[in-house]
Amino acid sequence: MSSTTQAESAQAAKPTAAELDLASVEWRRTSFTGGNNNCAEFGRAGDLIVWRDSKRPEQEPLVYTQAEVKALIDGVRAGELDYLLD
Repeated sequence: MSSTTQAESAQAAKPTAAELDLASVEWRRTSFTGGNNNCAEFGRAGDLIVWRDSKRPEQEPLVYTQAEVKALIDGVRAGELDYLLD
């Protein structure tokens, strides 16, 4: 019997950015950046969310599942990450 958890199996099955076709990704930024180029950009690659630094768009973006991004957004909405701005 394997000691791998269901979450670890799902994480292992997630492709890297290099394995995705990023040519058709529509990158977007939040309107809260103030119009400068100091922010994160987000896009969709199929069912996955890709996230990159707007100052370094040539670098490989991070890849997240929709469940991972939902958990982040839910945590932000609940104030759980406010301590990062103190």
